[in-house]
Amino acid sequence: MPFVFGPAAAGPRPIADNWGPWPRAAGAPFCLRGPDFFSDSLFPMDLLIVTAASLLAGLVDSIVGGGGLILIPALFATYPGAAPATLFGTNKSASVWGTSIATVQYARRVRLRWPVLGPAALAAFVGSFFGAWVVTMIDPAFLRKLLPVILLAVLLYTLTKKDLGRVHAPRHDGRRESLLACGIGLVLGWYDGFFGPGTGSFFIFLFVRVLGYDFLNASASAKVLNVATNISAIALFAAKGHIWWQVGAVLAVANIAGSLIGTRLALKHGAGFVRWVFIVVVGALILKTGYDAFLK
Repeated sequence: MPFVFGPAAAGPRPIADNWGPWPRAAGAPFCLRGPDFFSDSLFPMDLLIVTAASLLAGLVDSIVGGGGLILIPALFATYPGAAPATLFGTNKSASVWGTSIATVQYARRVRLRWPVLGPAALAAFVGSFFGAWVVTMIDPAFLRKLLPVILLAVLLYTLTKKDLGRVHAPRHDGRRESLLACGIGLVLGWYDGFFGPGTGSFFIFLFVRVLGYDFLNASASAKVLNVATNISAIALFAAKGHIWWQVGAVLAVANIAGSLIGTRLALKHGAGFVRWVFIVVVGALILKTGYDAFLK
């Protein structure tokens, strides 16, 4: 399909497709804008807004996760008429690139425990796929009011344990560590597929609390599992046609740029910096999920 900048050819009623939110005439080549260049406000302003959001999301995501807290609301606010599944799928198609780049950057400077993370990533992939399947049968709304309470408990525990995650001292070796990591991957992978908000932060917290990692190593390790859950979700969204691929490509470039900035900051300033960013992001998640659950 040729790529055309400019007005779409005149024709019947504009339709939407999985390349992007901009209308085009049936049978006309894909265009990046709607039919009226000057009056159509969809481009470039809408794309500029969500691209900036993707840049910031990539930065935050690469440090402690939680980038969806930025990009998903931006997508919903910018494209209010779009199907929610399409916006979630487009978000995943962009964020997986930033997370993958962050994983590579961390792997160059942090000694990742691949014999542990490999099986855990596979478990997270399976869990995410299963969670996404379960959500087609069970409404996840019951988690909406529970989530801010869980996040608040995580935040309070982190604040009261001043030394939590400051020193990298893995508590387990060999098979036991691998089994615990797989359990974390399977459970949180299922949660990510079923509901989603805060998954990256939960990965980091459990790697710190259960496995004894510091926040820097936990953040680096969490990226590996996040990539697995994202790929699993993208497979499902793509199969259902719920991804705007060209929008996702633009957002991916911005997400990668943000990810490079974020990983550089995390590696430069270390576990203490990641810990405080974690506290700020979890606090923001509590406010956002609490508002959605009790006030919205």
